[in-house]
Amino acid sequence: MSGEDGFKPRLGRLGDQGRSGGKRFRQRLLKAGAKLNRTARKPAFTGVRIGRGSAAGRMASWHGQSLARMRVRRVVVKVHIARSGRAGGKALFRAHLKYLQRDGVDRDGKGGELYSKDRENVGDRDFVDRSEKDRHQFRIIVAPEDGDALGDLKENTRALMAQMEKDLGTRLDWVAVDHHNTGHPHTHVVIRGKDQNGKDLVIAREYLTKGLRRQAEDLATLTLGPRRDVEILQAQKREVGQDRYTAIDRGLEADAVEGLVEIGSAVTSGDRFKRSLKLSRLKHLEGLRLAEKLDASTWKLSPRLGETLQAMGRKADIIRTLSAEHMQGRMPELNFFAGRSAGAPPVLGEVLSSGPEDELRDRRFLLVRSFEGEVWHVDASGIEPGSMPPDGAVVEVTQAKAKPLAADRTIFEVAERSGGVYSDALHRLADPGSSEAYRLAHKRRLEALRRGGIVERAQDGSWQVPADYFERAAQFEAAKGRGVRVGVKSWLGLESLVEQKAETWLDSREVEEPNVAVSQRVRDRQTKRRQFLVREGWLGNGNERLSEVSRKALQSAEMKDASARIGKKLGAQLQELDAVGSFKGQLIGTTDLAAGRFGIVGDGKQFALVPWRAEMGRYLQRDLVLRRTASGISWQLSSGRMRGLQV
Repeated sequence: MSGEDGFKPRLGRLGDQGRSGGKRFRQRLLKAGAKLNRTARKPAFTGVRIGRGSAAGRMASWHGQSLARMRVRRVVVKVHIARSGRAGGKALFRAHLKYLQRDGVDRDGKGGELYSKDRENVGDRDFVDRSEKDRHQFRIIVAPEDGDALGDLKENTRALMAQMEKDLGTRLDWVAVDHHNTGHPHTHVVIRGKDQNGKDLVIAREYLTKGLRRQAEDLATLTLGPRRDVEILQAQKREVGQDRYTAIDRGLEADAVEGLVEIGSAVTSGDRFKRSLKLSRLKHLEGLRLAEKLDASTWKLSPRLGETLQAMGRKADIIRTLSAEHMQGRMPELNFFAGRSAGAPPVLGEVLSSGPEDELRDRRFLLVRSFEGEVWHVDASGIEPGSMPPDGAVVEVTQAKAKPLAADRTIFEVAERSGGVYSDALHRLADPGSSEAYRLAHKRRLEALRRGGIVERAQDGSWQVPADYFERAAQFEAAKGRGVRVGVKSWLGLESLVEQKAETWLDSREVEEPNVAVSQRVRDRQTKRRQFLVREGWLGNGNERLSEVSRKALQSAEMKDASARIGKKLGAQLQELDAVGSFKGQLIGTTDLAAGRFGIVGDGKQFALVPWRAEMGRYLQRDLVLRRTASGISWQLSSGRMRGLQV
């Protein structure tokens, strides 16, 4: 070869040095093509920037660039806007604050203490009274990753709330409580839905989702200093073996093209460390069957990677919380009722404990130990306030087939006539007699289903309703806990039924049915129960069942004893509702008897007992009017429509 060519051959091993680079270029090309293929359309108005803090929320997208993002102290901030509901929020708001102050959340295992901007140990009564007519409240959880290092969280919370007031341009009425019961110290903050002028407080979504978290992270970083290299490396290593959705998983999904992710070579020490993390994480995901190795550098991710890992993380959080708060570290193997196969038999057993599973949204759970010894986690979100069975109650948990709401049928019928499209105009055309409020309720239902990914809203305000709308709406309801039915067999514990002067569940024919799965313990208690009834003269020797006379006598005896006990506690006399007339009083609480749960309605001098119904829980601390009718006891709010209670 001549020297003019400038070519000098170099001997060595043949190889394709550009292979990995070509693959990376192909990935970038496919991503760019996918973006170009998107249909261009005018963005619809979303209203995300309406409300206070909009500017501060937008600043959160670029604020803090002087410090590398990896150096900032991480803080998890969760926000929920709780609506007061049709019956008013006083009872719901009070119940939430009571739960936040429950025993076991403090460092010493005691109850949490509320505090405010400038006061310690604040009572919840004044705050709830001020919130009575609020249409909503903001519930916030602030969980610094380095909460232990921060020490007392109160000053950190007060500084954050002061910054929030500055960002929103208004004083806030708030209370907070610190929790140390989960291994990660965190703070619950409850803010009234009113600004300093008494108007409804509306906060921009961008501030709630980004701005507030950035402010919390800046405060933690200012207090503890930027994260050091060793802290960053330790945090990243901890994520490798976690059965939850991590930052490494988000990075893998971002790098993936059509579910495939390429792990190329690395040159610098930092790149080699990141590559090692990704490979270690992929091997862990392979063990979970969420990733598959195709060759030395290519992996295939499960299309349900994020969804599955998030579900696994929630399950682990539930088990850890229940073990810490309700089982004192002796948590047996936990079964999830939601994961049972269709057609599985009911679970009959005793309630071990209950409480909100999601502290922001008051999603509730039950722990039920079957009479066969298994412990079940039951989603109790569908149980109305005031109707949660107490610890020890005997319950039967069944799979209730979730059904679409009545509004879903109307929506589907309107859409079916117009090729799968629903709108207010089409509804009015199909049902000329429908009111504006009635149609608005249907649009609110569609908005909830839109957030669940079931329907789509067009720019003109119409809705695209799919052909399988009914099935998906039913699944949506089931996901909210309405696919589970919890029937209370006895509001009193099994042990207390043995010598109860009342007609009890142990006396019922149901216990004798062969298809009822009861343990030998239940059979033993039933035998002792019969011995007690014979000894007390309620049951004759050789008789298996209580006579009608004995049954009525036991029922009367229980009501008499309960009335005397409640009357002594309240300092009031029982008001009999047998006579024609009415009684007005406040629904002040409940009492559990063998005959069931009863509501206590009193006026300070007298009280009455009425059989409990689920909807009554919305009206605790409200004034009711009771009347005896031919069919039972009817009740209504002091200014409301009549409701019937069959006795």
